[in-house]
Order: sequence, then C-alpha cells, then structure tokens
Amino acid sequence: MRETSRRDFLKATAAGAGVLASAPWLFDRARRGVGSGASFLEIGVCTSLSNAPVLEAAGCAYLEEGVGGFLVPAEPDDKFVLRLEAAKSSNVPIRACNGFLPGTLKAVGPAAKHAEIQAYAATAFRRAALAGIAAIVWGSGESRRIPEGFGRARAEEQYCALAKALAAAAGKSGILLVLEPLNAGETNFLNSLREGAAMVEAVGHPNFELLADFYHVVRAGETPDSIVRAGAHIKHCHIAENEKRTPPGTAGDDFRPFLKALKKIGYRGRLSMECRWDDLKAQLPGAAAGLKKQIAEAEAGA
Repeated sequence: MRETSRRDFLKATAAGAGVLASAPWLFDRARRGVGSGASFLEIGVCTSLSNAPVLEAAGCAYLEEGVGGFLVPAEPDDKFVLRLEAAKSSNVPIRACNGFLPGTLKAVGPAAKHAEIQAYAATAFRRAALAGIAAIVWGSGESRRIPEGFGRARAEEQYCALAKALAAAAGKSGILLVLEPLNAGETNFLNSLREGAAMVEAVGHPNFELLADFYHVVRAGETPDSIVRAGAHIKHCHIAENEKRTPPGTAGDDFRPFLKALKKIGYRGRLSMECRWDDLKAQLPGAAAGLKKQIAEAEAGA
C-alpha cells in the first residue's frame, strides 16, 4: 500500500468523523444505500472479500464479511489497512459484518468482560465506518451463552447494560448494531424474534435494532407473523434453508411467506445468504436466481 494512504488512514483514525466525511479515499457513503433496483430487497452473501468476483458474476449487490476476519479489532491498524485497500478496489462493496464477538469475550455470567468488549467494539466500529460499512451483526452465541447456575434475570441485566454502551459507541461511528436471535442449538439466550425485540426495546437506542434470520426463525418454531410483530425493529436479514442450512434452491424451501411478511412491514433492505456452501462458484448463480424469483413472486403477491 502507498505510504501516503497509510498516513491518511492513521490521520483519519485519530481525527474522527470530520476527516471521515472528507477524506477522498474513503468509500462513498452513497454506497450504503439499500433497496436499489426493482426489488424491495437487496441480495448479498456472507463470505470473504476474496469471493467478490463470484458474487459480482452472480449479480449480488454486496457481501457481508466477518468482524474478526475483515475488521480484525484485535490487530493493529496496519493489518486492517491492507484489508481496507483490498475492499476499496472491489466492485462488490462490503455493507455489513457478522461474527461480532469471539466466544472468549463473555457478555454475560460471572466472567463477563464488558470493558474488554467495549474496547474491542470501539475499534470494530471505527474501522467499519472507515470502510463504509453500515451494519454489524451481533450474534455471537458462545459469548452470550448463560453459564449453568447463573441467573437468567441477571444475565438479561448484564446484556442490556452492555448493549446500551455498545449502541452508544456504534452511534458515534454511524454504525447500526443489529441483534441476531439464534436457535437453541447455538446458544441458550435470546433465541427468538420475540425475545430479541424485547431486548431491543429495553435498550431503547436507535443504533441497536434487530436481525431476522429465516433459518433461526424456523428453527425456533416461529412463523411469518413473528416477523410482522417484530417488524418495527427489523433492519437486516439473513436467509438459508432449514434442514442443513443450504443455499436457497437446494432443498426447495419456500421462503415466500417470510418474504411477504417483510414486504408487509415495509422492509426495504438487505437479505444476506448465510449458508453452508459446497462450491460457492457453482451454487451461487442458481441460488441467487431462485431467490430473486421468490422475491419477485412475493412482491407480486403470488
């Protein structure tokens, strides 16, 4: 990377929002726009930046990277600079990141590490802003798992307090933090849209909202009505087939009832395929085409 770019990055990192808005090498904030084109949904894939050419060929609008792999909050700025430069040259923008917290950074329990989490998150948010990323997904099931014998009410208090602090920090960087309810096979806390929406309302911050993952919604026994009830808070979505978390079109899952629910609540935003791929290059074109077809049918009321 050019030394002048490296110096610019470090200056922007130190100077904050004023420099972020004006630095010429930063991502155009207009790239954060959603709902472009004919559809009310924008299709992306949870994958690494190295797969951007595959997504471009399949007609996907964006990719969703990993916090640990792309933003590397535990690493010095120089490590992130290299990733940022690669992202700037990509034709497919990174618009979200998932995998927020490693399992070693406990959000709840007697060994909760809130100070460490806040420091880690501050770096992640700052770097996400530099990359033009709009949202960070907070799933992190192992981090929020309630230890055996630890009171659920106390865990809820801990998590809510942490979420309030992180939402405020995210807001300063212009980042939306979205809570992802995970099925009971992945964690024992915040397993449904209903529980997630209640936590979002308890936190009460505009930079802390909710993600609806169709895979987890179905695994939790929820229905499209669950999306409608939580609709005011849903700001990001994931999708995969139910049985083996395969890409859309593999087993033939019908997502139209859930897509219709998104349309009903007026959702216009991103829908990331978070799937287990056997061969991304071979599978993605069919998965994207099939998903677009179901979206069009849902939009038409079919």
